[in-house]
Amino acid sequence: MSILAIDYGKKRIGLAVSSTFIATPLESILADEPETVFAKISEIIKEHSVGKIVLGLPLNMNGTESEMTKEVRSFARVIKKKLQIKVDFVDERLTSRDAESKLALSEKNWRKRKKKIDSASACLILQNYLERKDSHR
Repeated sequence: MSILAIDYGKKRIGLAVSSTFIATPLESILADEPETVFAKISEIIKEHSVGKIVLGLPLNMNGTESEMTKEVRSFARVIKKKLQIKVDFVDERLTSRDAESKLALSEKNWRKRKKKIDSASACLILQNYLERKDSHR
């Protein structure tokens, strides 16, 4: 069973998938049309035999919830209902900053880096989830 990580954003949605203990970034999708977003996520679920989705939860630095946190929770409810799949949340504080730092080392072109940042963040979210899950065994 694979796990799909989603870094939800208002413009782009970053995606990453795991096979066992390795997270691999997928191409980001545009968050323009909700039905298109769910169709693409459904396609990825089938293609990668995904059994669970891990969604990054954007908390404030003090741990409280923001308006974006509410939007992500709403997105999760729709995913559960439309796609009939289990959804877990992972604290995503600082993942975008970490992803940006790591990408800056390998990709000097800002435009190319910008296209990869969301999926790199999803990859970090998934890696954190996998490590946390493994440490609780």
